[in-house]
Amino acid sequence: MYKPLPDSLTIKTSRVNGLGVFAKEVIPQATHLGMTHLQFGKTLIRTPLGGFINHSDDPNCEKAKLKFTNSDKQTDYHFNKWNLIAIKDIKKDEEITLKYTFYNV
Repeated sequence: MYKPLPDSLTIKTSRVNGLGVFAKEVIPQATHLGMTHLQFGKTLIRTPLGGFINHSDDPNCEKAKLKFTNSDKQTDYHFNKWNLIAIKDIKKDEEITLKYTFYNV
């Protein structure tokens, strides 16, 4: 079943900008936190998780790009998906941040 945020995360007021995503518990390095964006052709779709993550020049997460294709079947499709991965241990109540690559800051 799809959930906009994993149980370990919540949204609350950010010191960076507006609302942000925060850890409800300690999150170890290399933890997969969920999908942030999908791209079909030139259309980029931001998920709820991706919509509340704030930028940092010293982030605690990064996006991992996954490419999907199915050119061997009758219906061809190609799309990209980005997942959020913790690149360091994240403390309880710490804001989840990443270095923006899709948007100007």
